[in-house]
Amino acid sequence: MTTTRTDLPARPGDDAQTASAGHLQSAIRKNFWRFLPVLTLAFIVNYLDRICIGFGALSMNRDLGITPLQFGLASGILFIGYCLCEVPSNLALYRVGARRWLARIMITWGLVAAANAFVSGPISLYIARFMLGVTEAGFFPGAAFLLSTWFPAQYRARALAWLSLAVPVSSVIGGPISGLLLQVHGWLGLAGWQWMFIIEGLPACLLGFVILKLITDNPRDAHWLSVEEHRALISALDSEPKNEVRTSMKAALMDRRVLILTGVQFGFVLGSYGIALWLPQILRQYNLSIVAIGFLSTVPYLFAAVGMIAWARFADRSEGLLANLIGACAFAVIGLVLSVVDRALTPALIGLTVAMVGVTSARAIFWAIPAKFLSGAGAAGGLAFINSIGALGGFFGPFLMGWLRQVTGSFTVGILVMGGVLFASGLLALALASDASRDRKAPA
Repeated sequence: MTTTRTDLPARPGDDAQTASAGHLQSAIRKNFWRFLPVLTLAFIVNYLDRICIGFGALSMNRDLGITPLQFGLASGILFIGYCLCEVPSNLALYRVGARRWLARIMITWGLVAAANAFVSGPISLYIARFMLGVTEAGFFPGAAFLLSTWFPAQYRARALAWLSLAVPVSSVIGGPISGLLLQVHGWLGLAGWQWMFIIEGLPACLLGFVILKLITDNPRDAHWLSVEEHRALISALDSEPKNEVRTSMKAALMDRRVLILTGVQFGFVLGSYGIALWLPQILRQYNLSIVAIGFLSTVPYLFAAVGMIAWARFADRSEGLLANLIGACAFAVIGLVLSVVDRALTPALIGLTVAMVGVTSARAIFWAIPAKFLSGAGAAGGLAFINSIGALGGFFGPFLMGWLRQVTGSFTVGILVMGGVLFASGLLALALASDASRDRKAPA
């Protein structure tokens, strides 16, 4: 049975001779079901392969003799490889096509993720994590670029929110699965953490072949749309203004807005990964079992999943993306501060839950902003640049948490530092909002 969405706003200024608002909404709905389920599932596996090391550390660190500082470095070094290859990967995607390049990314990262099971010490773990970053570089900005070519501007925050839903969902399902897999000791001579890497890594390879089957690069080749729906979609996409700043790779990388957004991304990636990859060990200080940690770690992400979709929906309707981004960063800061005010388990978990709602909502809202002024090669390169430099926060966050944990003997200082960095991200977003306000008031 076909369901009809009535809550999507009609696009103002649509050419009445070529398409109706109803045809556009129908096309968007079909595109949603064509692209979002498989891309979101792929991103779930992607994020799970990044963060499962946090659960593996509960037994792997002891088996391999890894210190907190070494674990922090191993967790974050993935992002060094990721950042080095992000822009080249996305430029290759622009030339080769999203369908084939995203499939290539998934197949290679799945193999490397499974190979993490065979590390034997800190050095081999560093190499394996670095190569995981190299092979998965370009996936999220490539998927975001693909969606920006298929969804008109007023639908992008919601489309990207559903893609970003993978982050909390991967943690919701990953915690219990990883906790249970860690209990598989000795089967075929492998430890539980080794089976965790293998079983959670290989599905990416299978999804790569699914993407080859389902994904289409160009909206003009949308054979699943009716003639009227196709015409409405193309009209809506073509009516969006394009200029040199939007379409030129060089102009995009020199644009002040791109540079500010890169700083914003760096801040909330640093804060979010600094907490996410250490969350199992933060919970372990309450003397919980590994299985209990796995299930309890899902609580912040369950609320984050619901909060992110609701917040992105509100942001689309309010048309105030920057204001909502600032609010989400502030929400995250408040949550992190609350988590250390009272160190008992329940209030700490409530604070971390509030923080995760803010961070995941910021991520979804954020990626709808650059798509407003970047397209073509500028979008492919600009989105990759923002994500690659910003993703360096994924290195510094876990590393800082590990260093501060080793120096201070607790997580309190590290959590407050993460909050301070997220506060700085909010200030940068505020500066960008001020620039946008001045541009609107400037005489033509």
